[in-house]
Amino acid sequence: MRRRIRQHGLTIAMFGAFLIFLVLQSVFGWRTHNEELAQYGHPTLSYLAYLGTGHFAEATFENWESEFLQMGGYVLLTAYLVQKGSSESKPEDQDDRPGDCREHATANSPWPVRSGGLPLAIYRNSLSIALLMIFAGSFAGHVLGGVAEYNEQQMLQSGAAPISAWQFLGTSDFWFQSMQNWQSEFLAVGALIVLSIFLRQHASPESKPVTVPHAATGAS
Repeated sequence: MRRRIRQHGLTIAMFGAFLIFLVLQSVFGWRTHNEELAQYGHPTLSYLAYLGTGHFAEATFENWESEFLQMGGYVLLTAYLVQKGSSESKPEDQDDRPGDCREHATANSPWPVRSGGLPLAIYRNSLSIALLMIFAGSFAGHVLGGVAEYNEQQMLQSGAAPISAWQFLGTSDFWFQSMQNWQSEFLAVGALIVLSIFLRQHASPESKPVTVPHAATGAS
């Protein structure tokens, strides 16, 4: 068991932190939402009822949306663009790695590689496809959660008639929420790319080795 935990320690740590922070987000969001309902003289919600509200869905999906856009876009951009000296970039003179070519397939290679054709074409891009599909799902969740929250806010504040998800997609409120998250995600990745040229983190695969010159490109 200890060996298995060690082998999957990074995944366990990341998803463990995710669950802890998601629960904390929901608890604090529940309290905040109930305070707002009380201010307008409406009955408060139970914790489980809160989890089905637009307030929780919007806050959750708008963040997932930006994260997976950033990750999917980053995976695609690093396939075609380079940054001299960055550990986050492939070498300047490298196109496909030897392992990217089917000629180097072995009996232990994944099935799509051994099969070739359409399965291989999809598999070659499956990471970016998966990330961007999760982005699309999160974007849809943001729209649906957002319109529910928007309509509730309009009802609480002015009694205005509800709008559709399509109408909400055309509001400044929706795009303000998205853009404030998108810009921060690309800022963080851009900072990592540039800082990894000059700074190091001992033992991290996200950093070049400590003794490697600044001009060396790639983590190895």
